[in-house]
Amino acid sequence: MSESVEIVEKKPIPSEATMLIGLPDVGLVGLIATSYLITELNLEEIAYMDSDLLPPVVVLHKGLPHALLRIYGNQNLIAVISELAVPVPAIYPIMREIVDWGQAKKVKRIVSMGGTPVEGRQTITEPQVFGAASNQESLDMLSKKGLKILNEGYIVGPQALSMRYSVSKKTAAIALLAQSFYNYPDPEAAAMVLKEFSRIFEIKVDVSKLREKGEEIRLKARDIMKRTQQEMNRMKKSQEYDLPLYV
Repeated sequence: MSESVEIVEKKPIPSEATMLIGLPDVGLVGLIATSYLITELNLEEIAYMDSDLLPPVVVLHKGLPHALLRIYGNQNLIAVISELAVPVPAIYPIMREIVDWGQAKKVKRIVSMGGTPVEGRQTITEPQVFGAASNQESLDMLSKKGLKILNEGYIVGPQALSMRYSVSKKTAAIALLAQSFYNYPDPEAAAMVLKEFSRIFEIKVDVSKLREKGEEIRLKARDIMKRTQQEMNRMKKSQEYDLPLYV
């Protein structure tokens, strides 16, 4: 199998934009939030990823085929989404290509929205959102904006690789993580993380419709969550429940 990964551009790509990554992960938080943002801001598809590492799947929309992993954007924002979890063997080259492409397009920063699993999520009425960053400057910015910092813990999967590769490329990367169910679609957590994203980066988004559609989203996303959980188990995603040992 070829490990070639290529981002095919369909429209002119803006420079100096914020690049948002919302791939299927814990509670599908990033996917739900990013998909909603794309719809609310009427972002157009500007590129897609072509790779034999991805499943042989196309997404039909209004009867026309679209790539599994797509990139949307306007002059200020670029958003990367996929309806299916990226297979573990593909996650490294695909995330590396996304970060490299973002650097080539001179993005200001890379932001990953997602969930952080928490026990007893069913008792939490308003999930908290935490932040992490690839450099001190970005971390200080999040603190000044009043966001709680994830001081200790693990990040596993796409967000981890986004952070790791951004450090080596000297690109600012930020993770916004809402308390979430581990293996159930969590639109409430998606609404909270999107609310914080909107506040921090001053991109106006009304999340009220996302909250209203919570039950509908949970039902539609059940099968995606099942497949995503299989990939999360392969990448040891449950390690995010643990705390690292610092002595």
